[in-house]
Parts: sequence; structure tokens; C-alpha cells
Amino acid sequence: MQDNLYPLLAALAGYLIGSLSFAVIVSKFMGLSDPRSYGSGNPGATNVLRSGNKLAAILTLVFDALKGYLPVLAVLIWGERFGLGESSAALVGLAAFLGHLWPVFFRFKGGKGVATAAGVILAINPLLGAATLLTWVIIAYFSRYSSLAAIVAAVFAPFYQMLIWGASPTVMALLVLSLLLIWRHEANIKKLLNGTESKLGQKATAAAPEGTSKKHPHGQGPRPRGHSHHHAKNQSKKGKKQ
Repeated sequence: MQDNLYPLLAALAGYLIGSLSFAVIVSKFMGLSDPRSYGSGNPGATNVLRSGNKLAAILTLVFDALKGYLPVLAVLIWGERFGLGESSAALVGLAAFLGHLWPVFFRFKGGKGVATAAGVILAINPLLGAATLLTWVIIAYFSRYSSLAAIVAAVFAPFYQMLIWGASPTVMALLVLSLLLIWRHEANIKKLLNGTESKLGQKATAAAPEGTSKKHPHGQGPRPRGHSHHHAKNQSKKGKKQ
């Protein structure tokens, strides 16, 4: 009974740690706007960067990666005495990733999990993590699209594992993680195809609800303050005076 209980408890702990949305926590601590209220509305480091505060973005990136890295590392270091091995470590990493996607502390509305996934992979296999991060950096550098870099890196990660290190219990966890990460970028994929995806460092705009438009009916951009839609009325008054 205990042999089955320990992996479940470890996975639950991983999920709870993953549920800490550091984009929201860091932004609130630093007096910034909630990252869910501007840009893409995604609580992640890339969107926090759109606030213009690089330190907040770096802290979000680091803590989001650590919440994937540390639970897996803890299992690999101390799990053996509880019968937890490589499979359990992969399960805990996947649970932390799921916590980021659907955080219990933030009404199950989380981010896309790129940094957390990177932390999980680095802990499971540092060389695999380095190869995956290098893939992300290369694609991001040349394309300036964080989402495209994440998608490409997610596709390659399981293949790197299988081709270089062979099949292992972690491959299935990596496949699930990669598929979920790609699925979470569905909207970004559509924007990439339409040429409307935001690039790295692009200035933030307020997040709008789906199906609404922030464009002014007479042109591009938000409606300026004090602007009125009484043009026809004003014109009719001018006509009477003439």
C-alpha cells in the first residue's frame, strides 16, 4: 500500500508547487499590473516582459523553472529510500507542469508552461535540458517569436531523448508534456500563420475578451480619451446654422 502511496503523494506535492503562479505573485509583489490583464493575458515570463519590467520577467522565468526543477531533483536525490525512482521523478515533473497549466490556487487558469517544462527536463536529464534550451534560443534569436521557439523545442525534446539516450520511462512523460505544451500554444499557432503573433519584447496592450475589438471604428488603435461619437449630430447643427 505504501509503495503506491508515496508516488501519489510526491505527485500531489509536485502539482501544488507547480500551482504557484509566479507571474502573478512576482507582479503583485513588485506593484505591477496583473499579467492576465494585458498583452496575451498569459501568466508567464514572456508576457510579464511586455510590462517593460525586465527584472520581473527574469524572476518569473527563474521561479517558474525552479518549481519544475526542484521537485524532480528532490525525488532523484531522496526518493530512493521511499522506493521512488526515475519513473516517479518523471511523474512528479509532469504533475508540476500540470499545476502550472491548471493551478489550484488561481482558479485553474494558468500559463503555457514553457519555463516549468524546461525546469523539469533539466532535472530529469541535464544534457537533454541543455539541448532543448539551445533549440529554443536558436529559434527565438532568429525568429523573435517566443511561442515558435517553444513549439519547436517541445517537438524536439522527446526525439532527443529517444535518439541520443534511448527509450526510458521518462519518454512517455516527455511526450505528454510536449503535446500539452503544443496544445496550449494553439492560439499562438493561429497567430503565427496569420502573421499577427507578438514578438519578444513587444510593448504590451490591454488584453481584450475574445470576440471584441479594441480598434476605433474610424481607424487603428484605441479610442482617445474624451472622444465623442456625435459627428452626425454636430454636422446637422452646422447645416441648420448655414
